[in-house]
Amino acid sequence: MSYRPPGTWLITGASSGFGHAIAQAVLDGGGSALLGARRTHLLTPLVARYPRRAVTCQLDVTSPRQIDAAVSAAMDHFGRIDVLVNNAGQGQLGALEETTDAELRRLFDVHVFGPAALARAVLPVMRRQGNGAIVQMSSGYGRFSAPGLSAYSATKFALEGLSQALAAEVAPFGIHVMTVEPGAFRTGILGTAFHHSTGMPDYERIVAPVRDLLAGLNGNQPGDPTKAAAAIITALSSDHPPLRLPLGDDAINGVRDELAASGKELDTWEALGRATAFDG
Repeated sequence: MSYRPPGTWLITGASSGFGHAIAQAVLDGGGSALLGARRTHLLTPLVARYPRRAVTCQLDVTSPRQIDAAVSAAMDHFGRIDVLVNNAGQGQLGALEETTDAELRRLFDVHVFGPAALARAVLPVMRRQGNGAIVQMSSGYGRFSAPGLSAYSATKFALEGLSQALAAEVAPFGIHVMTVEPGAFRTGILGTAFHHSTGMPDYERIVAPVRDLLAGLNGNQPGDPTKAAAAIITALSSDHPPLRLPLGDDAINGVRDELAASGKELDTWEALGRATAFDG
């Protein structure tokens, strides 16, 4: 990569959580940022500190019009976009049978279709520049899952698959794609940003332990978003940024356990899978 962060960033969901922590780190580090959020008033103190390097923009990632306006605003103010951070997100708890089509589609709109549209919007800029980076804020639950998180994990798994292919597509243009997989970090996602499907009695004993675990974590998560932001910038600044960046002991342990279980299962069923070619 021929640039080194901070540079100029376009960050979605910048008013809280990871988005705000990344924005703070970029601006503190001398970079510039277009801060996209639905509640832009929450960004007023940050913009007041960096009035020439921070610009806010009303941005709902499910709105094509607002996506185009955000990219245009970034170009008008800064003339380039070095890094896109697709951070906007929400939580969802419920067994698949409890989850409505509307809930599932809304989650895919926010976690998959929105990031895809933003990537398409910034890629012409980055291709002209000859460099850039797209940071996809996924989750440890984009590599493994748990009861009650079928919809949430489905969107994050989809984002990871999209990002892996995208990385290969845009590497020849000097553009890197990095998928970040946080564990439990002290953001607001387990509060007002977390949606619960209407429960069914049949699934109560299955989903309740996960619901109780998440409720107990809210406000007590071990992960520090400020340190996560610093880790993301450090990884992007390396000569060979990773495709995937798990953050936190829980995410790293979960990924390792998933890889081990997948490898064991593959070993068990490998012979059967290989015996499916035409004879001869």
